[in-house]
Amino acid sequence: MSSTSPKIPYKIYLEESEMPKAWYNIRHAMKNKPAPLLNPGTHQPMQAEELEPVFCKELIAQELDNDTEYFEIPQEIRDFYRMYRPSPLVRAYCLEEALDTPAHIYYKFEGNNTSGSHKLNSAIAQAYYAKKQGLKGVTTETGAGQWGTALSMACSYFGLDCKVYMVKVSYEQKPFRREVMRVYGADVTPSPSETTQIGRKILADHPGTTGSLGCAISEAVEAAVSTPGYRYVLGSVLNQVLLHQSVIGLETEAALAKYDIVPDIIIGCAGGGSNLGGLIAPFMRDKINGKLDARIIAVEPASCPSLTRGVYAYDFCDTGMVCPLAKMYTLGSGFIPSPNHAGGLRYHGMSSVLSQLYDDGLMEAVSVEQTSVFEAAERFARVEGILPAPESSHAIKVAIDEALKCKETGEEKNIVFGLTGTGYFDLVAYEKFHNGEMTDYVPSDADLQKSISQLPVID
Repeated sequence: MSSTSPKIPYKIYLEESEMPKAWYNIRHAMKNKPAPLLNPGTHQPMQAEELEPVFCKELIAQELDNDTEYFEIPQEIRDFYRMYRPSPLVRAYCLEEALDTPAHIYYKFEGNNTSGSHKLNSAIAQAYYAKKQGLKGVTTETGAGQWGTALSMACSYFGLDCKVYMVKVSYEQKPFRREVMRVYGADVTPSPSETTQIGRKILADHPGTTGSLGCAISEAVEAAVSTPGYRYVLGSVLNQVLLHQSVIGLETEAALAKYDIVPDIIIGCAGGGSNLGGLIAPFMRDKINGKLDARIIAVEPASCPSLTRGVYAYDFCDTGMVCPLAKMYTLGSGFIPSPNHAGGLRYHGMSSVLSQLYDDGLMEAVSVEQTSVFEAAERFARVEGILPAPESSHAIKVAIDEALKCKETGEEKNIVFGLTGTGYFDLVAYEKFHNGEMTDYVPSDADLQKSISQLPVID
């Protein structure tokens, strides 16, 4: 590394006073709005009163609002954000040098909190609105465990009960993530379980299943609607979640502006869409309005490839088929990822917002196999000093690929990616990678067709 101090610092920090005071709603800028949620019985657009037994009232209003550009962040939430926000935008000088690339690589690091990920940005918001409504507690699902960890922290802060249905394979592979949730008072159940009617049915239909987010969602929703004083909250996919996560993109935009940096490529991992949707929100607005000509790339696992191999159609949001229908790129609500898949990003569908943007050609999508993801994660960790979460490492993999393309062409492109969190609770996966036990399972077309063929028929 040159002894000359770089013009742009390693970490670009915003002042506390520069933190966003409002969430940005990307739907305001979209020419084609995301399709509405449909009632699974009538196939008519869901009305607010139909959603009230499941969600908090103010969150329903955010979910259904396509027209309000900004939602003010309540002071109580902003006070909580100050514990770990603004988060740094880091110039990856060491990675650039290791790759010998002329590209400038930046990552927005969301792991500087006890939950270890970006999920806390929405968890505290949803817990706040539940407390404001006078509820006793909330239920939820979690895949890799980051959302469950974040929600348990948020519920503890506001004195709410928290019931978490954790995808069984993650429950078994990540006991320490489970224990962090219990430290913060959460009740954690492996899903599918015998504690709900839907869980028992799934176990009967799929003996020995290792679970999926779709299964866990079904159980969490059943628990919420059958328990007085509880509502269901979700860590990804929904419009309201992407809204809360816009703090990531707004801070990134402000940090880049400090040094007149214009991004050429913006990359985020994509499972349900919370991190990617939050990161790209202000940049997608500018792209839609013709003010920015940047490539926006969603990166998903090859083992659960909803954007790259799914179909754009209405589908159930859960495996138990009790939730509303959402129009999204989907593999079918019955799709259950292989247990060989080591990270999160195991949801069968993609956010309706991101699905619409992808269908409109405003962003790209690629799928990557997991051994290459862990190779990229290790390469990054050895020079940048952060052990990344497997989810984040999907974005790292493609950021490295794009930087190496710049090496071939000599172009000095500005590459920005989201580092959603840390991987210190994912060491079982890293162990399998190091021991040569990790495989690159990719579902066949026939595998996918089994679940896709079961999509509901919408007149």
